[in-house]
Amino acid sequence: MRHFLHTTDLSRRELSRVLELATQRQEALGWPLADYGVALIFEKPSNRTRQSMEMAVVQLGGHPIFTRGEEVGFDVRESVEDITHIMAGYHAIIAARVFDHAVLERMASIDAVPIVNMLSDKSHPLQSLADVLTMREEFGSLKNKVVAWIGDYNNVARSLAEACALEGCHVRLGSPSGYGASNDELARISALGAASVEQFADAHEAARGAHAVHTDVFVSMGQESETAKRTADFKGFQVDEQVMGVADDRAIFMHCLPAHRGLEVSAEVIDGPASRVVRQAHNRMHAARGLLAFLCEVNDITKGDTK
Repeated sequence: MRHFLHTTDLSRRELSRVLELATQRQEALGWPLADYGVALIFEKPSNRTRQSMEMAVVQLGGHPIFTRGEEVGFDVRESVEDITHIMAGYHAIIAARVFDHAVLERMASIDAVPIVNMLSDKSHPLQSLADVLTMREEFGSLKNKVVAWIGDYNNVARSLAEACALEGCHVRLGSPSGYGASNDELARISALGAASVEQFADAHEAARGAHAVHTDVFVSMGQESETAKRTADFKGFQVDEQVMGVADDRAIFMHCLPAHRGLEVSAEVIDGPASRVVRQAHNRMHAARGLLAFLCEVNDITKGDTK
């Protein structure tokens, strides 16, 4: 059974296949989820993830079932394993947005239906698919393109770095001291096929010559108690016109959203001509559709007994 918990659950060739499927018209995909359900479990609230995943399922002919975290109550109302066993009898695919990545690993260990990570504390692989799709639309091949991440090396950054490495990019990370990737993590990303991997303690150095500059909020969901400290620690890491000014002349700006203008990014940048955040958000749906079609393909969903 093939699952999707990390971007690296795909090979380089498989990543290209997912993105190829993402660009195909709905009719060409053959409605692989017709008469099937897909469970969408949300421990954490969402806008883009819920909207894009529900529509992706519908576009493949399936029926999405949105479920709040408290309705299943992982290890409170029922064990993760019991929930997975039962839902696998109703659905062809189970997707979950969780606080603890270990929940997804336990779900996948049941190996009854494909498990999709809609976000965990370790990774956000669906976002990375949309990011690469958007950059491919802009630049074509991403081989040897320079992609800069400015901010905390968090779950979004990790998945983006993995995807960019698989695409053969030069990966640049700009993080304040204490918020960057470990040496082991840098080596792991490099081993995935990146043209190069570099980390800087300065936003301008990380963005220098970059074709795409990415960032995220400085205070993520669940880190609200650290707001004052993080705001101080990330001083100088806002992606503003000066940071974009040292990037490539045709550089684009990307953000997974929601954004806080005046904090991690200036309004002039996110609302300016270099911004691709709207297209990036729309591509969440197309990338999700490509991934689900791929999982149906490799798991031969239409020959299963999950109807």
